[in-house]
Amino acid sequence: MDITAAVIEEAGSPFVLKQVELADPGPDEVLVELHATGLCHTDLAVQHGFTPFPLPGVLGHEGSGVVRAVGPGVLGLAAGDHVALSFASCGECGNCRDKVPSYCDTFVARNFMGARIDGTRPLSLDGAGLGSNFFGQSSFASHTVAHTRSVVKIPAEVPLPLAAPLGCGVQTGAGAVLNSLQVTAGSSVLVLGGGSVGLSAVMGAVLAGAETVIVVEPLESRRLVAKDLGATHVLDPEDGGIAEQVRGIVPQGVRYAVDTTAKSAVLAEVVQAMAKRGRVALLGIPSEPTAVLPLSLGLSQILGLSVVGVVEGDSDPHTFIPWLLDQYLQGRFPLDRLVTTLPFADINEAAAAQVRGDAIKVVLTHR
Repeated sequence: MDITAAVIEEAGSPFVLKQVELADPGPDEVLVELHATGLCHTDLAVQHGFTPFPLPGVLGHEGSGVVRAVGPGVLGLAAGDHVALSFASCGECGNCRDKVPSYCDTFVARNFMGARIDGTRPLSLDGAGLGSNFFGQSSFASHTVAHTRSVVKIPAEVPLPLAAPLGCGVQTGAGAVLNSLQVTAGSSVLVLGGGSVGLSAVMGAVLAGAETVIVVEPLESRRLVAKDLGATHVLDPEDGGIAEQVRGIVPQGVRYAVDTTAKSAVLAEVVQAMAKRGRVALLGIPSEPTAVLPLSLGLSQILGLSVVGVVEGDSDPHTFIPWLLDQYLQGRFPLDRLVTTLPFADINEAAAAQVRGDAIKVVLTHR
């Protein structure tokens, strides 16, 4: 079928809306009419050449919509179902069986190579295959074909624009706190960065019952949102060193830290702000592939410090996304506070607004 998609011709070029051809759903695949898709930092990283993906191609990896058709062998999904789309995984390797599919043995092949695992491309333009299947979906389009491992059925009462960011950014931030770090009630959490991932971590920390939640963020507007979401303290990095400011609040240091900045200078200070047996989760995408963590070996040993890299919040989307939506419906996870909706046709303006910090999480809508 012919659909509309936002195509990137080459690294650094803008999104261009074009009519492209979408293949029919194959075995264990569904056709989804997209109603919304989140705009994520990873999409912009690929657009500007920081993360590899075959171009020309179609990005987008936080889609939500309605199932319109199912392929052979599909179970548990039917036309008319409301769904959120997340990353792809095999479902068979050891990590998938252990319910941490973001560490699937074939994660890169299924999410970044621009094709299905068999090498075919669901999207084409003038007969030539496009980079497709980004994070199992390529949701910067009016429709997409996705494997059932990427498709999560959600309650019809959840607004589809709010469900979209759960596919990556929200589950990454909240999952880092709840799954990766397993933050305990009464503890202290430091969040570096007040974007959608960082603020999702704040909401996760509140759900976990953390007593002290500190957010470091240069934009005042985002610090105010962090406070509204439950942060007990918000810090402007311009007011002094991070470690000094944090220890002014928690003299013994914080038990947990979530970094969304991927900046070496920031992380060097975070290490100085940690309590004994502290744990640091790394979520950000570095602008330089060779960026390293400036870790004091002596201090790390004295503190008993643990540092863990986190992909997709160590989440199993098929269980974690419905759980987060249940928290939202109960009024305990106000993800609507993060979302600004803009028309899909305004995708380039939306990307610029998100880079400037005018919006926390832009969600592009079709209808």
